[in-house]
Amino acid sequence: MLRIRLTRMGAKKKPLYRVVVTEQRQARNGRFVEILGHYNPCVDPPAVELDLDRVRYWMAQGAQPSETVNSLVRKAAATAVPSS
Repeated sequence: MLRIRLTRMGAKKKPLYRVVVTEQRQARNGRFVEILGHYNPCVDPPAVELDLDRVRYWMAQGAQPSETVNSLVRKAAATAVPSS
């Protein structure tokens, strides 16, 4: 089963996260299928950069987002400017 979850990057005490699509049984920083965006909790306000079209695509294909990624997607969708 595919999951959309965070992969930790960055230095010690300065985490950066990638939002990736990966097989559920892979290790946290293991192999992934695609990078969907980035999350930086160290800045104020926390920076979330997601490709919402690709997130929707993978969810349509059956990928399940983790709880954290689900909340990040909701926040990113709320702040996204609708295209005209």
